Amino acid sequence: MSLDGGADGRRRCPWCLGSPEYIRYHDLEWGVAVHEDRLLFEFLTLEGAQAGLSWSTILAKRAGYRRAFANFDPRKVSRYTPRDVERLMLDASIVRNRLKIESTVSNAAAFLEVQREFGSFSAFAWAFVGGKPLQKRRRSMREVPAQTPLSDAFSKELKRRGFRFVGTTICYAFMQAVGMVDDHLTSCFRYALRIGPAKNPVAANRATRPLSSTRKEAGK
Repeated sequence: MSLDGGADGRRRCPWCLGSPEYIRYHDLEWGVAVHEDRLLFEFLTLEGAQAGLSWSTILAKRAGYRRAFANFDPRKVSRYTPRDVERLMLDASIVRNRLKIESTVSNAAAFLEVQREFGSFSAFAWAFVGGKPLQKRRRSMREVPAQTPLSDAFSKELKRRGFRFVGTTICYAFMQAVGMVDDHLTSCFRYALRIGPAKNPVAANRATRPLSSTRKEAGK
C-alpha cells in the first residue's frame, strides 16, 4: 500500500489511509504525548471497548461514550450505580456489553486509587517508559508489534490494581495512542516531527476540538 495520503502529498503510515477521519486522527492525535488524566482515562476506556470489535465501531460511538460516561470524568463514573449500568445497556450510542460497561465503572475507581497513590495516572503510566516517549524506528508495518514485554508488564500491573479489559494488546494500543511509544514509520511525515505536548500546536488542539480516533487494525 502506498504511503501517500491526502491532497497535501505527505507520506503517512498506511493504516490511516482508509478515510479522511483516520488521516486526521493519525496527523493530530496518534502518538502525541498525553499527560492529562481525563484523556488517559478516555483512551484506556475506548481501547478496552474495542476488544473483539472493529475500531471503526468505537470511532463512530466516541461522542456517545463521552455523553454516557460524563466526559470521562473518573470521579463521576466511579459513582455510577447498577441502575446506571442498566440505563447504559439501553444506550445505542455505546457498545451495549454489560461486562465492558461495568468494567468502565470499576476501572474509574481503580483509576482514582492510582491517582491517590502516584499523584496522577499520568505519573504512574509514564513511569513505564521512563517519563518520555520510546522513539522507535519502524520501517514497515511488519515491524510494528501487537504487544511487547513492556505492554505485558503494564497490563500485569493494571490487572493487579483491579483494572479490567487491559490485556497486553489493548495496553500496547493504548501506549501507541497516547504517545508512550512512537510507532510512526520512518517514512511518515509525522516521524520527523517527533511531536511532543509542549512543542507542537497539535497538543493545544486537543483541548479545543472533538477528538477523532482510529488505530492500526492489522495485527490487533
